[in-house]
Amino acid sequence: MKSQTQIVRPYRRRAIACVLPAVLVAALCFADATSASPEAQKLNDLLARTTDQTSGFLDQFSDVKCTEQVRQEKLGKDDKVELEEDSAYDYLVILTNAGGELNISESRIPVREAKRDRKNTSMLLSNGFATLFLVFHPYYAEAFRFALSGEEVVGGRVLERISFEHVRGMKSPAALALHGREYPLELAGTAWIDPQTGAIAKIEVGIGETLADVGLKSLSSEVDFAPVQFPDSKQVYWFPTQARVEVETPRQRWRNLHQFTEYKKFSVSTEEQVIKR
Repeated sequence: MKSQTQIVRPYRRRAIACVLPAVLVAALCFADATSASPEAQKLNDLLARTTDQTSGFLDQFSDVKCTEQVRQEKLGKDDKVELEEDSAYDYLVILTNAGGELNISESRIPVREAKRDRKNTSMLLSNGFATLFLVFHPYYAEAFRFALSGEEVVGGRVLERISFEHVRGMKSPAALALHGREYPLELAGTAWIDPQTGAIAKIEVGIGETLADVGLKSLSSEVDFAPVQFPDSKQVYWFPTQARVEVETPRQRWRNLHQFTEYKKFSVSTEEQVIKR
């Protein structure tokens, strides 16, 4: 799977970009079902449902568009907001399959752009966080360790929490691109999952201080999902509704809030013809 999605990029004074690189792992390797304890078997079953759900969700997500509203905040001492900017975009995820290789990219067309600060204060550009569910995609899941973390009632629903941690040395679904190099992000976090369907209701990730040596002190994100139903279908889809991103360097800190609303279905058809000469 190859993705051109940029995840986070502080701009002006520092240029940092995160991309989702190609991952060639297609097989899943959970606990051995023949010798697994009841808890391990429970985890295996839930992961199987979640990876199946995630595979289908990726196809569904690429068939819709929505409005993305972004608030960018530059934070000072005691979390005081020093500067904030608001913008809006027409947002969609583009999924293509060229030459047998799956490609994911984001399209963000400005609807309302933020007015630039006259003081040229550095802000944070962040995108790609709506696709953090890819941690559970079959192409990526083998690169993580998973564990059950107990149940929690959220919005009146009992959800299973699954913690995850990237296996160092294996492919990561996200990387920091800085000065022409890519640094795999050691993602770790927790996902809240419907135990019956495997649908992800919420996911939190962070990298701690694993990239402090290149100037990134910490990165964390929370993504909320909610059911969306279209008028022409009885099926309920779980799509991202909000993503919160915080990034800190030794001298600066930012917080961005992405809100995804007004989901609509769309379809695109293409046709190729070979002209004989």
